[in-house]
Amino acid sequence: MCDNATITDSFPQLDTYIDNLHYKKENLIGILHYAQELFGYLPYKLQHHIARKLDIPAAKVYGVVTFYSYFTMKPRGKHTINVCMGTACFVRGSQKLQAELEKQLEIKTGQTTADNLFSLDSLRCIGACSLAPVMMIDGTAYGRLHEPEEIRQILDTYRLGKIH
Repeated sequence: MCDNATITDSFPQLDTYIDNLHYKKENLIGILHYAQELFGYLPYKLQHHIARKLDIPAAKVYGVVTFYSYFTMKPRGKHTINVCMGTACFVRGSQKLQAELEKQLEIKTGQTTADNLFSLDSLRCIGACSLAPVMMIDGTAYGRLHEPEEIRQILDTYRLGKIH
């Protein structure tokens, strides 16, 4: 993830992107997407820079960042794990799956591991009810997860870099 010095160092790249847009203020969401791809997250300092660059209130940028769940103000892990909490998954044990992930990763839902490898979150439904309970890692679904060892094996493939 980027520290404050790295964020400031990368402002010129973001500025070039913004400067090449025809309609700057109208592209706030697109600019935020680009910035999050570039920096990994959208800290206050970066939001203020974007606001100044677009000549809009910082509160407007903050409002968009906090409204859309895609955007994050905290550094995220290399891999994002989402546990489905939809009805089918919940009935089939998603809360146990989530608790096991929290135990194995040594974090709570909404947090990132100390090594910045994993971030853990939950979703309402991913539409894979027949595989319940389901977790997704970077968009790949893993289902019918009931045993701690199954979960450990999946996490280990990411830890060992077998899946990028």
